[in-house]
Amino acid sequence: MTALSALVIAVIGAVLITRLARIEGRVLSLAAPIAFGVLVLILWEVLVRGYEVPMVLLPAPSAIAARMAASSHILWQDFAQTFLKAVLTGYAIGCGAGFLLAILADRSPFLRRGLLPIGNLVAALPVVGIAPIAVMWFGFDWHSKAAVVVAMTTFPMLVNTTAGLAAASAMERDLLRGYAATPWQTLVKLQLPAATPFIFTALKVNAPLALIGAIVAEFFGSPTVGMGFRIATEAARLALDMVWAEIVVAALAGSAFYGVVALAERAATFWHPSNRT
Repeated sequence: MTALSALVIAVIGAVLITRLARIEGRVLSLAAPIAFGVLVLILWEVLVRGYEVPMVLLPAPSAIAARMAASSHILWQDFAQTFLKAVLTGYAIGCGAGFLLAILADRSPFLRRGLLPIGNLVAALPVVGIAPIAVMWFGFDWHSKAAVVVAMTTFPMLVNTTAGLAAASAMERDLLRGYAATPWQTLVKLQLPAATPFIFTALKVNAPLALIGAIVAEFFGSPTVGMGFRIATEAARLALDMVWAEIVVAALAGSAFYGVVALAERAATFWHPSNRT
Protein backbone atom coordinates (compact mmCIF):
# COMPACT_ATOMS: atom_id res chain seq x y z
CA MET A 1 0.00 0.00 0.00
CA THR A 2 2.82 2.39 0.82
CA ALA A 3 4.50 1.77 -2.53
CA LEU A 4 1.19 2.26 -4.35
CA SER A 5 0.54 5.55 -2.54
CA ALA A 6 4.03 6.77 -3.37
CA LEU A 7 3.54 5.81 -7.02
CA VAL A 8 0.22 7.69 -7.24
CA ILE A 9 1.77 10.78 -5.64
CA ALA A 10 4.75 10.58 -8.00
CA VAL A 11 2.52 10.36 -11.10
CA ILE A 12 0.31 13.25 -10.03
CA GLY A 13 3.37 15.30 -9.12
CA ALA A 14 5.07 14.55 -12.44
CA VAL A 15 2.01 15.70 -14.39
CA LEU A 16 1.77 18.89 -12.33
CA ILE A 17 5.47 19.67 -12.68
CA THR A 18 5.35 19.07 -16.45
CA ARG A 19 2.59 21.63 -16.79
CA LEU A 20 4.33 24.13 -14.52
CA ALA A 21 7.55 23.77 -16.52
CA ARG A 22 5.75 25.19 -19.56
CA ILE A 23 5.00 28.46 -17.78
CA GLU A 24 7.07 31.33 -19.09
CA GLY A 25 8.32 34.24 -17.04
CA ARG A 26 11.27 34.66 -14.73
CA VAL A 27 9.23 34.50 -11.51
CA LEU A 28 6.66 31.91 -12.55
CA SER A 29 9.41 29.63 -13.88
CA LEU A 30 10.40 28.97 -10.25
CA ALA A 31 7.13 27.10 -9.73
CA ALA A 32 8.41 23.90 -11.37
CA PRO A 33 11.57 23.45 -9.24
CA ILE A 34 9.65 24.39 -6.07
CA ALA A 35 6.97 21.85 -6.90
CA PHE A 36 9.63 19.22 -7.58
CA GLY A 37 11.21 19.88 -4.17
CA VAL A 38 7.83 19.60 -2.45
CA LEU A 39 7.16 16.33 -4.30
CA VAL A 40 10.48 14.88 -3.12
CA LEU A 41 9.69 15.84 0.48
CA ILE A 42 6.21 14.29 0.31
CA LEU A 43 7.55 11.04 -1.14
CA TRP A 44 10.30 11.00 1.47
CA GLU A 45 7.75 11.45 4.27
CA VAL A 46 5.38 8.80 2.89
CA LEU A 47 8.06 6.17 2.33
CA VAL A 48 9.84 6.70 5.66
CA ARG A 49 6.62 6.57 7.67
CA GLY A 50 5.04 3.82 5.57
CA TYR A 51 8.01 1.48 5.90
CA GLU A 52 8.75 2.62 9.49
CA VAL A 53 12.37 3.45 8.74
CA PRO A 54 14.28 3.91 12.03
CA MET A 55 15.41 7.40 12.97
CA VAL A 56 19.04 6.29 13.04
CA LEU A 57 18.84 5.41 9.36
CA LEU A 58 16.75 8.22 7.87
CA PRO A 59 14.47 10.63 9.73
CA ALA A 60 11.31 11.91 8.11
CA PRO A 61 11.20 15.55 6.90
CA SER A 62 8.65 16.33 9.62
CA ALA A 63 11.06 15.05 12.29
CA ILE A 64 13.85 17.17 10.83
CA ALA A 65 11.58 20.23 10.79
CA ALA A 66 10.58 19.60 14.40
CA ARG A 67 14.22 19.34 15.43
CA MET A 68 15.03 22.57 13.58
CA ALA A 69 12.22 24.38 15.39
CA ALA A 70 13.25 22.99 18.79
CA SER A 71 16.98 23.70 18.29
CA SER A 72 16.82 26.97 16.38
CA HIS A 73 19.12 28.75 18.86
CA ILE A 74 21.78 26.04 18.50
CA LEU A 75 21.49 26.07 14.72
CA TRP A 76 21.87 29.85 14.69
CA GLN A 77 25.00 29.72 16.87
CA ASP A 78 26.51 27.06 14.63
CA PHE A 79 25.59 29.04 11.51
CA ALA A 80 27.13 32.22 12.89
CA GLN A 81 30.33 30.42 13.91
CA THR A 82 30.83 28.57 10.64
CA PHE A 83 29.30 30.74 7.95
CA LEU A 84 29.29 34.32 9.21
CA LYS A 85 32.79 34.10 10.66
CA ALA A 86 34.88 31.38 9.00
CA VAL A 87 33.28 31.16 5.56
CA LEU A 88 32.75 34.85 4.80
CA THR A 89 36.12 35.90 6.21
CA GLY A 90 38.06 33.18 4.42
CA TYR A 91 36.08 33.70 1.20
CA ALA A 92 36.80 37.42 1.12
CA ILE A 93 40.50 37.02 1.90
CA GLY A 94 41.00 34.08 -0.45
CA CYS A 95 39.18 35.59 -3.42
CA GLY A 96 40.83 38.97 -2.86
CA ALA A 97 44.29 37.43 -2.63
CA GLY A 98 43.73 35.34 -5.75
CA PHE A 99 42.56 38.42 -7.66
CA LEU A 100 45.60 40.49 -6.66
CA LEU A 101 48.00 37.64 -7.42
CA ALA A 102 46.41 37.25 -10.86
CA ILE A 103 47.00 40.92 -11.66
CA LEU A 104 50.64 40.57 -10.58
CA ALA A 105 51.02 37.39 -12.61
CA ASP A 106 49.56 39.10 -15.66
CA ARG A 107 52.20 41.84 -15.35
CA SER A 108 55.09 39.44 -14.80
CA PRO A 109 55.68 36.35 -16.99
CA PHE A 110 58.04 35.07 -14.31
CA LEU A 111 55.29 35.13 -11.67
CA ARG A 112 52.79 33.63 -14.13
CA ARG A 113 55.05 30.65 -14.80
CA GLY A 114 55.76 30.22 -11.10
CA LEU A 115 52.40 30.89 -9.44
CA LEU A 116 50.12 28.79 -11.62
CA PRO A 117 51.90 25.45 -11.03
CA ILE A 118 52.02 26.21 -7.30
CA GLY A 119 48.35 27.12 -7.43
CA ASN A 120 47.46 23.82 -9.06
CA LEU A 121 49.49 22.00 -6.42
CA VAL A 122 47.81 23.75 -3.49
CA ALA A 123 44.36 23.34 -5.05
CA ALA A 124 44.96 19.59 -5.17
CA LEU A 125 45.80 19.36 -1.46
CA PRO A 126 43.08 17.51 0.49
CA VAL A 127 41.16 19.39 3.16
CA VAL A 128 41.81 16.57 5.63
CA GLY A 129 45.52 17.34 5.29
CA ILE A 130 45.27 21.13 5.54
CA ALA A 131 42.79 21.30 8.42
CA PRO A 132 44.91 19.73 11.20
CA ILE A 133 47.87 21.93 10.24
CA ALA A 134 45.67 25.04 10.28
CA VAL A 135 44.37 24.09 13.74
CA MET A 136 47.94 23.80 15.05
CA TRP A 137 48.89 27.15 13.51
CA PHE A 138 45.79 29.24 14.24
CA GLY A 139 44.06 27.48 17.15
CA PHE A 140 40.71 25.77 17.57
CA ASP A 141 38.51 28.81 16.95
CA TRP A 142 37.08 29.95 13.61
CA HIS A 143 40.38 31.50 12.50
CA SER A 144 41.83 28.10 11.56
CA LYS A 145 38.72 27.29 9.53
CA ALA A 146 38.98 30.63 7.75
CA ALA A 147 42.61 29.77 6.93
CA VAL A 148 41.46 26.51 5.30
CA VAL A 149 38.87 28.45 3.29
CA VAL A 150 41.58 30.89 2.17
CA ALA A 151 43.75 28.01 0.96
CA MET A 152 40.82 26.48 -0.94
CA THR A 153 39.53 29.66 -2.60
CA THR A 154 42.68 31.59 -3.49
CA PHE A 155 43.85 29.49 -6.40
CA PRO A 156 40.56 28.98 -8.26
CA MET A 157 40.33 32.76 -8.31
CA LEU A 158 43.97 33.05 -9.39
CA VAL A 159 43.61 30.61 -12.28
CA ASN A 160 40.30 32.00 -13.56
CA THR A 161 41.30 35.65 -13.29
CA THR A 162 44.63 35.00 -15.01
CA ALA A 163 42.79 33.33 -17.89
CA GLY A 164 40.31 36.20 -18.02
CA LEU A 165 42.99 38.88 -18.13
CA ALA A 166 44.56 37.09 -21.08
CA ALA A 167 41.22 36.81 -22.92
CA ALA A 168 41.47 40.24 -24.54
CA SER A 169 42.47 39.87 -28.18
CA ALA A 170 45.73 41.15 -29.63
CA MET A 171 43.79 43.52 -31.92
CA GLU A 172 42.12 45.18 -28.93
CA ARG A 173 45.44 45.53 -27.16
CA ASP A 174 47.03 47.03 -30.24
CA LEU A 175 44.18 49.52 -30.55
CA LEU A 176 44.69 50.79 -27.00
CA ARG A 177 48.44 50.86 -27.54
CA GLY A 178 47.83 52.98 -30.64
CA TYR A 179 45.89 55.43 -28.49
CA ALA A 180 48.91 55.60 -26.12
CA ALA A 181 47.01 53.94 -23.28
CA THR A 182 49.04 53.19 -20.17
CA PRO A 183 49.21 49.64 -18.78
CA TRP A 184 46.84 50.71 -15.99
CA GLN A 185 44.32 52.08 -18.49
CA THR A 186 44.56 48.88 -20.53
CA LEU A 187 43.91 46.85 -17.40
CA VAL A 188 40.91 48.90 -16.29
CA LYS A 189 39.26 49.56 -19.66
CA LEU A 190 39.99 46.32 -21.51
CA GLN A 191 41.33 43.42 -19.46
CA LEU A 192 39.13 43.65 -16.36
CA PRO A 193 35.86 43.91 -18.35
CA ALA A 194 36.98 40.92 -20.44
CA ALA A 195 37.90 39.02 -17.28
CA THR A 196 34.65 39.76 -15.41
CA PRO A 197 32.83 36.55 -16.49
CA PHE A 198 35.91 34.52 -15.49
CA ILE A 199 36.07 36.27 -12.11
CA PHE A 200 32.43 35.56 -11.36
CA THR A 201 32.89 31.95 -12.41
CA ALA A 202 35.57 31.66 -9.73
CA LEU A 203 33.34 33.42 -7.19
CA LYS A 204 30.50 30.99 -7.89
CA VAL A 205 32.79 27.97 -7.69
CA ASN A 206 34.27 29.23 -4.42
CA ALA A 207 30.88 29.93 -2.78
CA PRO A 208 29.94 26.29 -1.99
CA LEU A 209 33.60 25.26 -1.83
CA ALA A 210 34.22 27.66 1.05
CA LEU A 211 31.29 26.28 3.06
CA ILE A 212 32.35 22.68 2.49
CA GLY A 213 35.92 23.47 3.48
CA ALA A 214 34.90 25.19 6.71
CA ILE A 215 32.54 22.38 7.75
CA VAL A 216 35.10 19.65 7.04
CA ALA A 217 37.81 21.63 8.85
CA GLU A 218 35.66 21.68 11.99
CA PHE A 219 35.84 17.89 12.13
CA PHE A 220 39.53 18.19 13.09
CA GLY A 221 39.28 20.57 16.01
CA SER A 222 36.71 23.14 17.01
CA PRO A 223 35.20 24.81 20.06
CA THR A 224 31.85 23.42 21.15
CA VAL A 225 30.02 25.26 18.40
CA GLY A 226 29.97 25.09 14.62
CA MET A 227 28.14 23.19 11.91
CA GLY A 228 30.90 20.66 11.34
CA PHE A 229 31.37 20.13 15.07
CA ARG A 230 27.64 19.58 15.55
CA ILE A 231 27.38 17.12 12.66
CA ALA A 232 30.29 15.07 14.00
CA THR A 233 29.10 14.97 17.62
CA GLU A 234 25.43 14.34 16.87
CA ALA A 235 26.28 11.60 14.37
CA ALA A 236 28.32 9.88 17.09
CA ARG A 237 25.23 10.03 19.33
CA LEU A 238 23.03 8.69 16.49
CA ALA A 239 20.91 11.87 16.66
CA LEU A 240 20.33 11.83 12.91
CA ASP A 241 17.51 14.37 13.05
CA MET A 242 19.96 16.99 14.35
CA VAL A 243 22.55 15.98 11.77
CA TRP A 244 20.01 16.45 8.99
CA ALA A 245 18.92 19.76 10.50
CA GLU A 246 22.51 21.02 10.20
CA ILE A 247 22.71 19.65 6.65
CA VAL A 248 19.53 21.53 5.71
CA VAL A 249 20.89 24.77 7.16
CA ALA A 250 24.19 24.27 5.32
CA ALA A 251 22.40 23.52 2.04
CA LEU A 252 20.17 26.59 2.36
CA ALA A 253 23.12 28.81 3.28
CA GLY A 254 25.24 27.51 0.39
CA SER A 255 22.40 27.88 -2.11
CA ALA A 256 21.61 31.41 -0.94
CA PHE A 257 25.29 32.36 -1.07
CA TYR A 258 25.59 31.04 -4.62
CA GLY A 259 22.38 32.81 -5.58
CA VAL A 260 23.63 36.17 -4.30
CA VAL A 261 26.84 35.80 -6.31
CA ALA A 262 24.85 34.79 -9.41
CA LEU A 263 22.60 37.84 -9.06
CA ALA A 264 25.67 40.07 -8.68
CA GLU A 265 27.10 38.48 -11.83
CA ARG A 266 23.95 39.20 -13.80
CA ALA A 267 23.99 42.83 -12.66
CA ALA A 268 27.70 43.28 -13.43
CA THR A 269 27.78 41.43 -16.76
CA PHE A 270 24.44 42.47 -18.26
CA TRP A 271 26.31 43.26 -21.47
CA HIS A 272 27.66 39.74 -21.90
CA PRO A 273 25.99 37.53 -24.56
CA SER A 274 25.25 34.81 -21.98
CA ASN A 275 22.92 37.21 -20.12
CA ARG A 276 20.97 38.38 -23.16
CA THR A 277 17.50 36.89 -23.39
